[in-house]
Amino acid sequence: MKIRTITTGFNLKLPLQERQIEKIARFTQEAKKAFEGAGFTVQTVRVATQPWEEYFISRKQIIELAKQLESLTHKYHIDYFNMGTTFDPKDIPLVYELIRNTTRGFCTVTVSDERAINTDAARLAARTIKRLSVLDADGFTNLRFAAIFNTKPGSPFYPGAFHKGPDSFAVGTENSDLVYKAFAQAKTIRKAGQYLKEILASEFKKIEQVGRRLSRKENIKFGGIDVSIASSVKATESIAFAFEKLGLGKFGEPGTLSVAKIITDTLKDLGIKTCGYSGLMLPVLEDFGLARRNTEGMYGLINLLTYSAVCGTGLDTIPLPGNIPEKKLYALLLDIATLSQKLDKPLSARLMPVPGKKAGEMTDFKFEYFANSKIMHL
Repeated sequence: MKIRTITTGFNLKLPLQERQIEKIARFTQEAKKAFEGAGFTVQTVRVATQPWEEYFISRKQIIELAKQLESLTHKYHIDYFNMGTTFDPKDIPLVYELIRNTTRGFCTVTVSDERAINTDAARLAARTIKRLSVLDADGFTNLRFAAIFNTKPGSPFYPGAFHKGPDSFAVGTENSDLVYKAFAQAKTIRKAGQYLKEILASEFKKIEQVGRRLSRKENIKFGGIDVSIASSVKATESIAFAFEKLGLGKFGEPGTLSVAKIITDTLKDLGIKTCGYSGLMLPVLEDFGLARRNTEGMYGLINLLTYSAVCGTGLDTIPLPGNIPEKKLYALLLDIATLSQKLDKPLSARLMPVPGKKAGEMTDFKFEYFANSKIMHL
């Protein structure tokens, strides 16, 4: 298991002062040292602000502010920054500008909460996905954007991270190797939950201990661990291949839903401080086995939505045809919003139309954390 991210949340103050960013970055680097000193590999360190609408003055001001954040986070060795989410449809077109004018900045649109679905937000989020998709030849820019549904502040995982309250930090891990190991030992679905709980609880408690010590030392709130199962591009750490260790067939065949629920039920019973989604992530392009099974046609978007009903975090890194109509993206976002609201659970959608590609063709990403796969049908 690796630490995918240590994310520090803070309230950005205006006028922007470099010393505020320096202070937050200093803590985040100290956190990285603390976890590395405890034997963990830390892949990235990140920061997230409150929703940017709370410090928005004008179009020119917010774009310039995004550029300043890009410069300062680079200066102080922060890998990525997130300006949070927007709730107001009239501001959604600016999300495109914030992402277009940065290279390490993330942003989201909130489409629904526990009370209502904002259809205007869904429509404009779909338009944003289409506009962002053509900024890179391979559609990669949409990695930094998502539509989110019923999502609370405090998650360390991007793109859905945003902050509220006093300064705090949280941890997200890359941990599908532990699921692979547990299920390989369990061999059957009857023992899967028991083996998984033992191995996850042991490792997560080590992280929790470091986090609590760091919190006391630095006098900053420890928000907890998003215990979501996040996957890897290594075949021996694939969440899809882990499912298959239980003898029920390939990922996507009958039995997949049952295994997904076992994982989620286990995550709710680890006895540690959790935050964020704390569910099962099934990012098509970030998992070797998921990419392979998608290429083989073992599952589709409807399958992934079904799995989200019991376990997941929505639709993540989904490769789609470049010419997909905006209205189809809009309809898909409405379906995810409906599922999120009905089940009262946080979901997200990171959809990636690939310019010039049709359904069934292969992606050609050069990103080291992606496994290429076939463009999915919608």
